[in-house]
Amino acid sequence: MTPREVEKIRIHFQPHEAREQVAHSMPPEKVEIFKSLEDWAEENILIHLKPVENSWQPQDFLPDPSSEGFIDQIIDLRERSHELPDDYLVCLVGNMITEEALPTYQTQVNSYDGVRDETGASLTSWATWTRMWTAEENRHGDLLHKYLYLSGRVDMRQIEKTIQYLMGVGMYPGTENNPYLGFIYTSFQERATFISHGNTAKFAKGHGDLKLAQICGTIAADEKRHETAYTKIVEKLFEIDGDTAMLAFEDLMRKKVIMPAHLMYDGQDVNLFDHFSSVAQRLGVYTAGDYADILEFLVERWNVKKIGGLSGKGRKAQDYVCKLAPRIRKLEGRAQETAKQGGTCAFSWIFNKQVLL
Repeated sequence: MTPREVEKIRIHFQPHEAREQVAHSMPPEKVEIFKSLEDWAEENILIHLKPVENSWQPQDFLPDPSSEGFIDQIIDLRERSHELPDDYLVCLVGNMITEEALPTYQTQVNSYDGVRDETGASLTSWATWTRMWTAEENRHGDLLHKYLYLSGRVDMRQIEKTIQYLMGVGMYPGTENNPYLGFIYTSFQERATFISHGNTAKFAKGHGDLKLAQICGTIAADEKRHETAYTKIVEKLFEIDGDTAMLAFEDLMRKKVIMPAHLMYDGQDVNLFDHFSSVAQRLGVYTAGDYADILEFLVERWNVKKIGGLSGKGRKAQDYVCKLAPRIRKLEGRAQETAKQGGTCAFSWIFNKQVLL
């Protein structure tokens, strides 16, 4: 096989590729900080997990296949979903695909030096959190996938292809195996998914599908609880190693926080994520304004403006992140202007129907 043939095969399986990847940027001595926080994590982070027996399951919200009224329940679900507009379905599918790529996110968190699950069943607090967080998150994609399948409104094969492509290509959020960067990233992302699922819940209610609104609202509540855990970890890092945490915050914000599904592809549209994001921006599911709001929330949550004892670089980093949100809001204005310019895109997820961007 020639090099050119190998390259064609690689492109076939991975049409997108993360660039400029950096690994293991955290100094080795910082690993000890996370080992020293084992007991703290057990007492302060694991409490944000729910026992399995007390947790909701996807079947709680779906037609009961063991019931005599199963078919009638499906008919009712399909009638409700018939009122959902195509642009809303694009956002709901995009959110579901993002959730379904969960194995990639567990892999990502398990790459962080000092907190990874070294055996696959480690009893450390960090490893326990990662596995149980994954187990809780797993229900989100499962539930949305089944709902959309039963609705009959979407092309499930195209959706499933997108999920396979996405998990195959992975993600690179610029966290560099560094838990300082990683936990800031997950704090931001959990807040973002809380907002996004919350908005899809609101729109579902507006279109008369109260059950879907309940589904999206329940998922949003999970994301909020997970956000609480991750922001608490970063709060602790600011407390015990403020300079390193501040520099990590600046580094991630300079890179820009990319969404977990930024490399999504459906076999047709190489700009699928950008098109999905444009629809979400126009509809108000997740916007540049939300990005700025999250940044402001985290700056306030971690009391970033008042953190002292920083180095010269640390103070510059502090100044940068505290002044960044207004700059982002200017970009939001440009994004809104771009959205007003119109343009449409055919989404394979909804049988190649055209949707306004």
